[in-house]
Amino acid sequence: FQGRGINVIAAAEARGFIFGAPLAMQMGAGFVPIRKLGKLPYATVAQEYRLEYGNDRLEVHTDALSTGHRVLLLDDLLATGGTMRACRDLVLSTGAELVACAFVIELSYLGGRAKLAPAEVFSLITYRDCEEH
Repeated sequence: FQGRGINVIAAAEARGFIFGAPLAMQMGAGFVPIRKLGKLPYATVAQEYRLEYGNDRLEVHTDALSTGHRVLLLDDLLATGGTMRACRDLVLSTGAELVACAFVIELSYLGGRAKLAPAEVFSLITYRDCEEH
């Protein structure tokens, strides 16, 4: 992602933090944690999303992202894409620009990539069916 003008890495709670914080440090970018409702200590902006069993909300601090930020959205796993779509929508609602989404592992047979369109999606490892090891 060098040369793409990324100045913020935003990562989803909690395993995304493990990869996002060191990547932000390596790239000289800021790091923004995206957390579940009520876990951040300052004023927040939220995005609600649907789960199989109900609804949930994700939040970022109101001063964390704004116009001029070029964001790489990062998490450990892309499965159905519901949580990441909410993260994407949350990032965009702040006026920030989403450059791309990156994952360590993608379970492509669950269709999560389609839910992130038109964002560019990058995965280090892609499993194409549930029988793959």
